[in-house]
Amino acid sequence: MLVTEQSPTVTNPPVTGPLVTKPTPAKQGASRAMRSGRVIGCRVDEATLLIIGLGQVPAGDVTVGVGENQADTRNAFVSEWRLTASSPRAKHGFAALLPAGDTDLAMTTIRFGETEKETGTPYIFAPRLASTEEAAALMLESAGSQSAAVINRLVDALMTGNLSRRRLLTITTLLQATHATDGFVEVIGESHDGVTFLQGWSRGMAPGPCRMSLIGRATPVVAECGIATFTRPDAPDGAAGFVGLLETDEAARVADIEGLIFRGRAGWRHVAVHPRKRIADPQETPEHIRSVLMRTHSTPDVLLSLRAAANSFEGKETVSSLPYLVRMGIDSIFEADAGNLLISGWLYDPDGHVATVKLRRRNAAIRLDEHWTRFDRPDVADSFNDQTHLVPGLRGDQRAHGFVAHAQLSGEDPGASLYFELTLQDSRRAFLPVKPTRLSARSAALRQIGSIDPVNSALPAIVDTHVVPFLTRSSGRSAPAIETIIDAGFFDEENGLPIIIGVGESEEDISPLLALLALDPETRGAPIVIAMPAERFRRQAARLKELARFYRLSVRLVSTKGTGDVYDMLEAGTQALSCETVVSLSASLIPHGRGWYGKLVAAASTMKGSIISPVLAYEDHSVRWAGSWIDDGNDDQPVVGRYAGYPLKAVTDMNVTHIAAASLECCIMPRDALSGAGSFCGGYLGAQEKGVDLGLRLSRSGFDSYLLPSVQMWGCDDARAGDSPAMAALVEEIDRKIFKSQWLPILTVEKHLEKRPA
Repeated sequence: MLVTEQSPTVTNPPVTGPLVTKPTPAKQGASRAMRSGRVIGCRVDEATLLIIGLGQVPAGDVTVGVGENQADTRNAFVSEWRLTASSPRAKHGFAALLPAGDTDLAMTTIRFGETEKETGTPYIFAPRLASTEEAAALMLESAGSQSAAVINRLVDALMTGNLSRRRLLTITTLLQATHATDGFVEVIGESHDGVTFLQGWSRGMAPGPCRMSLIGRATPVVAECGIATFTRPDAPDGAAGFVGLLETDEAARVADIEGLIFRGRAGWRHVAVHPRKRIADPQETPEHIRSVLMRTHSTPDVLLSLRAAANSFEGKETVSSLPYLVRMGIDSIFEADAGNLLISGWLYDPDGHVATVKLRRRNAAIRLDEHWTRFDRPDVADSFNDQTHLVPGLRGDQRAHGFVAHAQLSGEDPGASLYFELTLQDSRRAFLPVKPTRLSARSAALRQIGSIDPVNSALPAIVDTHVVPFLTRSSGRSAPAIETIIDAGFFDEENGLPIIIGVGESEEDISPLLALLALDPETRGAPIVIAMPAERFRRQAARLKELARFYRLSVRLVSTKGTGDVYDMLEAGTQALSCETVVSLSASLIPHGRGWYGKLVAAASTMKGSIISPVLAYEDHSVRWAGSWIDDGNDDQPVVGRYAGYPLKAVTDMNVTHIAAASLECCIMPRDALSGAGSFCGGYLGAQEKGVDLGLRLSRSGFDSYLLPSVQMWGCDDARAGDSPAMAALVEEIDRKIFKSQWLPILTVEKHLEKRPA
C-alpha cells in the first residue's frame, strides 16, 4: 500500500512567515490484476496510451504493431522491470507509451517488434481502460522497489512530448504513487517585473536555475525558475524552505497555478500548491522576498535576481529617498489610445548617477532615456539651490533637466499601475508612480506644444521625434456622438436637399449666415441642420431657435458630446438625417451671391454619386481653394497642392473639372460617403490637412470629386481661436508632416495620379 504524510489543517497563514504543511495522500488499491498475454490500457491524454503488461519485451524506443493490420506500426517507449514475485509464466513486467487517438480505443492486439518472430504471441487488450490511479497501483505492486525508477523513465518520455493539462495531471498521479510529491508551495506572488514569486518547502529542490512545468487551469507553461533554499526549522525532516522566481508570461496567472513538476536531485518531483495558499499582489511581493533574502543560498545569478526583485516597485515613490542627488518630477503625462503616451517632465541628475529611465506597466516597459528630447530647465536647477544638502559635484553645471518623450506601451491592461523606474549606476532602483490624463491625441498634443516656448531650440526635435509619432500612432477617433436634437419649428428633410452647417470650436457667430440663407429664395425653404459642440449648444440654442423662427427657416439643432472642429460637426449633422444627399457648409463661409444652392443641386443631378465643391475665395477676391491636385515635387515625390492666390476671375470661367479631392467645407455629396470612407482622421491638429485627407480617401473609395467654378464662397484659412501666429504656423507644420507620413507612401506607389490641369 502507498503511504504518504497527511496534511494538517492550516489556519490563518502568515503574511511573510512559513506555513508548515505536508503532502496529501493519493488514493491506492489495484482493483484489477495483470495476466500473461493481456495488456491493460490507460489514457494519458488525447494522443497517448499507457499500456501495462507481463512479459519480457524490448526496452527503450520500440516499433510496435497494432491490431490485425500488419502495416499499422508505431513507435512506442517501453520501460520494463523484473517482477518482485515472478512465476513460471512471467518474470518481467513492462509499461509502454503508445501514440493513439480516440479512434484507436477499439484496437484488440499489440505486438512489440517489427515482426511476430521478434516477440512471439501478440498481447490482447483488456476490454476496459484503467484509471491512472489503477495503472499506478499495478506498477507499484508488480515493480516494488523498482517502481520509482520505472515511473521516472516514463515521466522522462512524457515530458518530452506536447504537454497538456491532462498529461501533466497523469504525470502528477504517477509521481504521487512513488512518494514523489515533494512539499508544498505556500505563497505565490505577482510582480511588476514579469516574474512570479514562489515560496514553500521541498526535499528534492536544489538551489540554482531549474526548469519548471506549471500545472494550471489553462494551457500548461514551461518556464525557467531560479531557486534559492534556506533553513526552515518547521519543515519536515530532510526538507528545506525554498523561494523561486519563475520567469513566465500572462499565460500562467498566479491564481491558476495548481502545482509544479521539475527534475530534482533524485528524479522527477511534483510540488503541489497548498489549498490555503497566500497570493501576494505586486505591491506585497517585494516584502515577502526581503523577509527571507538574507537567509537564502543559491548561485550568484539567482541571488542577484532575488535582490533585484526585492527592490521592485511597491506602488510608492522612492526617488526622493535616494541618498544621491537624483530627483524627478512629471509636468504632464497624456494617454490617448491605450498605451499611447506623451510625457513631459524633468530629471535632476547633475552628477550622472542614473543609468537608465524606463516607463513600465505590468510586463510592458520602454526605455525613455534612449530617445527622449532634453532641454534646459533653469527653474529646476534654481529650485535646488536653496537646499544645501543637495549640492552638485564637479559635473553639476548642466541645465538640460527637462524632457519630452513619446512612449508606446502594451495596451492590454490600461488600468494597471503606470510608473517610472530609475536604475542607478550601482544597480539599485527607484520608482515614481504616475497617473496619466486620458485625452484625445489631438487635445494632448495641443496642450503639450502650447506649454513649450516657441523659441525653444528643442521644439523642432520635440515635434519630429515625439508629437508627430504620438499623433500618427493614434488609432483615430470614434465618430462624434449626438447628445441632443431640437427642431426649431417644423423640420422636413424631404423638402429639398438638407444643408448641414458645421459650427466648430473656432467658428464665430453664424447669425449673418442665417440671414443670408433667409434672403436667398432657394435656401429659404431648404431644411437646415446646425451641428455644434455641447458647450456652445447650451449657450446659443435658445437664440438660434428664435432666429430660425424670425427668419421662418426650417432648422434642426444638433448638440454633440465634447469639442470638435467643423468637420466633426458636419459628420454629426449627417447622422441626424436619413436622406441620400446633403450639402455641407462650414459656418466660417459666406455665399458669394444668390443661386449657389441651386447650381450645386443641378450639378449633382447630372453627376450622381459624386462630390462637388465650389471655389473658396478670400475677401480680396483672390482664390483660397480651387481644387486639390497631386503633382510631382522637387524630388519626384508626389505632393498635394491647391490653387491659391490667383485672382478669382482666373478660375470662374473654367468648366466643371475633375479633381483629386473635394473640399468638405462646402460641397454636395452622398450622405453615406463619410461612413464609407472611414470618417475623418483624428490625428490632425488643424482642419486643412484633415479635410484633404478625407477628400483623398473619398476619391479612393469610389466617390469622384469635381470643382464647380461658377459657384464661389468667401472665407478665411482655418485658425484656432486665440492661437498666436507662431502657434498657428506650428500646427500647420505638424499637420503637413502627419499628412506626408500618411499619404506619401500611397501616392508614390500609385501611378494614376490626378495632375493639375495645364
